[in-house]
Amino acid sequence: MRLSPILYVTALVEGPTGLLLLVWPALVFALLFGWHLPAPETLVMGRIASTGVLSIGIASWVARADARTPAKLGVLAGVLTYNALGASVLVFAGAVLGMAGMVLWPAVVYHVALAAWSLAGLRGVRAAARR
Repeated sequence: MRLSPILYVTALVEGPTGLLLLVWPALVFALLFGWHLPAPETLVMGRIASTGVLSIGIASWVARADARTPAKLGVLAGVLTYNALGASVLVFAGAVLGMAGMVLWPAVVYHVALAAWSLAGLRGVRAAARR
């Protein structure tokens, strides 16, 4: 399985999302969780989180053109972890805490799909290495 498309999609989605979260966190919170007046502390935490999201996007963009190196596989493992845990936190927010804006469930679907795609990519690498 080719790994570059996974990293390309991740870079194209997470990079702009990280920038938007940095510049306008209140909009992201309204769309994801339905919060219309987040506290100043929440906005600061959103901006701190944006640095991680933006970093995932940048690392994915840089690694997408790499050969199948341990570094590229490390980035892919990070993308898998980010998407699996991100989907879990979003599901908890929506299902348990009742915080659901208009893009929460599409975001969950996106993160689950990317986690599954990343896992399939890593398994494919492992299977190819055994041959």
